[in-house]
Amino acid sequence: MQIKHCHNIDDFRKIAKSRIPSPLFHYIDGGADDEHTLNRNTTAFEEYDLIPNGLADVANIDLSTTILGQKVSSPLFLAPTGMSRLFHHDGERAASLAAEKFGQYYSLSTLSSVSIEEIGSLINSPKMLQIYIHKDRELTYELIERCKKANFSSLCLTIDTIVAGNRERDLRTGMTMPPKFTPSSLLSFAMRPRWVFNYFTHEAFKLANLDGKTEKGSKESLSVIDYINSQFDTNLCWEDAQKAIEAWGGPFAIKGVMSVDDAKRSVDIGASAIMISNHGGRQLDFSPAPFDLLSDIVDAVGDKIEIICDGGIRRGTHVLKALALGANACSMGRPYLYGLAAGGQAGVEAVLANFEAELKRNMMLMGANKLSQLDASKIRKR
Repeated sequence: MQIKHCHNIDDFRKIAKSRIPSPLFHYIDGGADDEHTLNRNTTAFEEYDLIPNGLADVANIDLSTTILGQKVSSPLFLAPTGMSRLFHHDGERAASLAAEKFGQYYSLSTLSSVSIEEIGSLINSPKMLQIYIHKDRELTYELIERCKKANFSSLCLTIDTIVAGNRERDLRTGMTMPPKFTPSSLLSFAMRPRWVFNYFTHEAFKLANLDGKTEKGSKESLSVIDYINSQFDTNLCWEDAQKAIEAWGGPFAIKGVMSVDDAKRSVDIGASAIMISNHGGRQLDFSPAPFDLLSDIVDAVGDKIEIICDGGIRRGTHVLKALALGANACSMGRPYLYGLAAGGQAGVEAVLANFEAELKRNMMLMGANKLSQLDASKIRKR
């Protein structure tokens, strides 16, 4: 199958699976424990229907909105995902350029394989850095200062990874960063010669933002689980989040909010936005889907803070459902990583084009020509 024949995210997923080694594919694709939450993130959307409306003027569909103070062309943006050059040699460069082409917000991970400075100079469109609180606290504040110099638009702090979830697929495949070519994994790499060629003929993989700070994950191979457990601070508290907000002094999101109480605390410490997220089902299995929590959180703080629904987005209709329930925006990670693995920047662009077409087509069928018309009247629970 070629990218031009991909009609949905599952099509991109199939190509990605055929093009990258098994440990890397299952790192993108997998979740924690029995993956109940991973699957629930998407199936939760099935419990709601969208209401069609006819005889409306829908000749011109406007998807533009404002996210964290930035005018963008779509309510769907690219969530932060680490180590993207493992999935395609252009990695974060390809994803950020695709986002800029479509006028969408792009998020860079602290664990990216392309640096803050390079992305800052590569694209002029809205961009966010996602940070963790490392045990080396000064490292976090150094990253914040680097973002200021690189003209990033916003920051977000991930709060749900004080310890790594039990990602059993990674344990079974021996997934490490950088990849470790062991007797048990060698066959899966040998079966993807194009990936191997590109991996060894481009610059060496590293965690670009942490280069010179730690050899773990760059020169010293280890699993993502071991990296999180050895590097991230388990003492993370709300005071740390507030200090990070104050140090940045601009638009700031808290990512990993999964309760009304945490949403209210985010408002109290001065966050600009919250990302309702369970880390793509990769942390606590049997936690709710973000979409399951959306209505309660909107009712509690929707008039005080921007709300971003992150997780399980596979269709434009999923985005429209979240917006109708009160979300200000949505973000997605796996879909564009499938596109990246399938075809680099062209693959990511194809994923974004598919979402754009679905959003516009389905808004027309709903009788809405702008996002502000998506409200409770456009959705019903079955």
